[in-house]
Amino acid sequence: MLTQEDRDLLSRKGISEERIREQLACFEKGFPFLRLFAAASVANGGIVALDRKEQEIYSAAWDSYRKGNVKIVKFVPASGAASRMFKNLFEFLNGESEKPVTDFEKKFFTHVHDFAFFPDLNSACLSHEGKTVDELMAEGRYKTVVAMLLDAEGLNYGALPKGLLMFHRYEDGVRTPVEEHLVEGARYAAGNSGDVHVHFTVSAEHRELFRRLIDEKLGIYAAKYGVEYDVTFSEQKPSTDTIAVDMENKPFRDNGRLLFRPGGHGALIENLNDIDADIVFIKNIDNVVPDRLKDDTVAYKKLLAGVLVSLQRQAFDYLELLDGGHYSHEQLEEIIRFVQQKLHCRKEDIKYLEDAELVIYLRKKLNRPMRVCGMVRNVGEPGGGPFLAYNSDGTVSLQILESSQIDMKDPEKKAMFDKGTHFNPVDLVCAIRNYKGEKFDLTRFVDKETGFISYKSKGGKDLKALELPGLWNGSMSDWNTIFVEVPLSTFNPVKTVNDLLREQHQ
Repeated sequence: MLTQEDRDLLSRKGISEERIREQLACFEKGFPFLRLFAAASVANGGIVALDRKEQEIYSAAWDSYRKGNVKIVKFVPASGAASRMFKNLFEFLNGESEKPVTDFEKKFFTHVHDFAFFPDLNSACLSHEGKTVDELMAEGRYKTVVAMLLDAEGLNYGALPKGLLMFHRYEDGVRTPVEEHLVEGARYAAGNSGDVHVHFTVSAEHRELFRRLIDEKLGIYAAKYGVEYDVTFSEQKPSTDTIAVDMENKPFRDNGRLLFRPGGHGALIENLNDIDADIVFIKNIDNVVPDRLKDDTVAYKKLLAGVLVSLQRQAFDYLELLDGGHYSHEQLEEIIRFVQQKLHCRKEDIKYLEDAELVIYLRKKLNRPMRVCGMVRNVGEPGGGPFLAYNSDGTVSLQILESSQIDMKDPEKKAMFDKGTHFNPVDLVCAIRNYKGEKFDLTRFVDKETGFISYKSKGGKDLKALELPGLWNGSMSDWNTIFVEVPLSTFNPVKTVNDLLREQHQ
C-alpha cells in the first residue's frame, strides 16, 4: 500500500505507480530464460570474419560515409566508480597483515613505479607523510602507501570513477581514459567538418570533475588533431531506478521510506535515446590503449562502421522499394535473403506467408535500429556471449546474452554457453535513424522480459534488486544485429589496478 510520502517520492523521480506495479510483478513471476537456437560462431555464419579485401571495402565505405552531412557521436558509459578496481587493495588495507602477502599485493608494490599515477602518489606521500613511497615501503608502511592512493586525504582513487584515473604515461605527461577516448574520437569519429562529438554518461557527484578535466585538456587535443570537439554529459535518469523488495517480494523500506536502486547499465538506453545522431559508437570507459597500440582499434572501428552503413543503405533501399508498392516476387525473395543472410533474422514459417503478409513482416524487420558488434575470441575474459536466440514472435536472431539469461541447469544450454567461441567486449556501432531520417524511439525495441533479479543487503537486511535489461543485451533485443570478428588487441579492459601493468597499458 503506497502512502502519500511514497507517492511524493515517485513524483519526484518521475516513476508512475503503474511502473511500480509492473516491477513488483517481475519479482513475483521472475524472468524467463531465453530459448537458444545456437551459440553464434564463424562456423555457423552467426559471426562474420572479413577477409582483407572486404576489410578494405568496408573501411573505405566508412570514410566515404562520414564525408557526408551526417552526425557521428561517440557514446561512453563512464559513471561507474573505480572502487571494484581496487578491491584487492581495500582488502589489504582492512586486513591484519602489515606487509603484502598475496601475489596480487606483491605485484602491486613490486611494480608500483610502473603505474602512470606513481608520481602523484609519491607527491601525496611526501606531502602528508614527509616521505617517499620507497621510504614508506622500506619502513614496512605499505598500508600508508595504499591509503594515500585510495583515501580522500591522498589521491582519493577509491572514490573516483575510472574515467578520471591516470592510466597511461607519455613523454609529455599522463592521460586518463577520458582523454584517450577524445583521441580515439578524433581518429575515427570525426565528421566532414572536423567536428568530434563525444558523450559521457556520468554520475551527478562526479560531473563537475569530468567538466574540469575536459575544460583543461580539450584545447590541447583539438589543436593536436585539428578537430573541433563537442563534449556532452548526461546522468542516469531517476525515473529508471527500480524498487527493491524484501524476501517476500514486498516493497523494502529503509526507515519507513521506499528503497530504490539504480537499474543497471540498461537504464542508459534512455540516455542513448536522447542522443541526436545518425551513427553512434559505444565503448566502455576502461577499454583504451596508449597511442602506440591504437592503430588496430581505429582500423576495426572504421571497419565495423563501414559494415553498418553499407547494410543500412541496402535496408533503406529495400524499404523504399516496399513503400513504393512496385516490386516483384523475385525482389521479395531477394529481400528475404538479405534479412536471413545479412541480418541473420530467420522465420521458420516464412514460406507459408502470402505476399501481403510477407511485405508486412519484411518491412517490420528492416525498419529497426541497427548495430554491428565486434566479437573477440573467447580467452576466458568476463563478458556476454553471442547467440542465436528465439524472439517472442518466433523468429531467431542474433543476441548478446549474459549467463543469467541462460538456463545453466539445462545440459544442452550450458554446453552451448561453455563452448562459445567468442564474447562481447562492448564494441558497438549503432544506426538510430530510420530510412526517412527520423530518430527511432529506442525504448520501443527493448525486451522487458530480459531483466534479472539480484540479491543485495541494506542495513544488515536481505533484499532483492531489479536490474533492467542490459544496454547491449535486452535493451537492444529488437534491433537488427550483426556480429563481426575483431582481434583481441582491440579489447584491453582494466578490471583491477594491476591490469594497468599489462604490456598493453604501459
